[in-house]
Amino acid sequence: MAELDLQVLGQFGNLELIAKQMVEGFITGLHQSPFHGFSVEFAEYRPYNTGESTRNIDWKLYGRSDKLFVKQFEEETNLRCQILIDVSSSMYFPKMPQVSLAHPNKLYFSIYAAAAVMQMLRQQRDAVGLTLFDQNILFHSRAKSSPVHLKLLYSEMEKYMKPYEEQLHQGTDIIRSLHEIAERIHRRSLVIVFSDMFDFHKDTEELFLALQHLRHSKHEVILFEVCDKNREVDFDLENRPYRLVDMENGEELKINATELKEHYQKAISAFRDELKVRCGQYQIDLVEADINEGFHKVLMTYFLKRKRMC
Repeated sequence: MAELDLQVLGQFGNLELIAKQMVEGFITGLHQSPFHGFSVEFAEYRPYNTGESTRNIDWKLYGRSDKLFVKQFEEETNLRCQILIDVSSSMYFPKMPQVSLAHPNKLYFSIYAAAAVMQMLRQQRDAVGLTLFDQNILFHSRAKSSPVHLKLLYSEMEKYMKPYEEQLHQGTDIIRSLHEIAERIHRRSLVIVFSDMFDFHKDTEELFLALQHLRHSKHEVILFEVCDKNREVDFDLENRPYRLVDMENGEELKINATELKEHYQKAISAFRDELKVRCGQYQIDLVEADINEGFHKVLMTYFLKRKRMC
């Protein structure tokens, strides 16, 4: 979507409504793209199989089509998806006087992207669950497909769309959180993670083991590494002194951008290269989600993954 479109959408204010508009725009774009041949019509019924109960046949649909279809309920959904969102303080970067859909911080971006994916899941009659975590699991809901359940998930995410000051110094323990979530998801699912992965400095090997744990029970996993690429990866800062403040523990560091840049880029590049290798080994889809590039990459990644899993 163009930035102008995001500015217009942001005026709606309602997360669910914005998600619907984002998905509608994305699907319209698919029809106008090389994916035109893909089916983006979402089934709400399945064909009736001879010999099964006739209780759930939609007779009105039969009257219109002269074909027997059965209403599809939650236990018959095609896919179960668990969406994980890191809501620690580092996800409120970059800190701005006012964040918006067109100019989000990492957490706003993750919430809007997750809401759009949830809307796509709903339209496909798939079940979705939500987990919010920082140092601990703050909210966890198993996957369901009812409209009431989806409204609950939107409501829980909206609680975290507030100023950074209210979330000051909330650290991350992504390693423990991923292990715990892997233990809680008992049925084979698509697991989607939104995180900046800024807990890697503690124990890189343990982090990779936690990611590997998500593949337990043959879960499919998409890891969206959410970042502000200009600042956090390219370290694109002016040649002058800076006072850097750790958003999770409040520690301060005075630096000269030019002197630190080479060392920082080497360290972050080494970690990200290793993350790519490990995710490849574990068959985890790793996607860089730059908050400055909009939501198309997130939705397209989910769309293609969903097509492969059908």
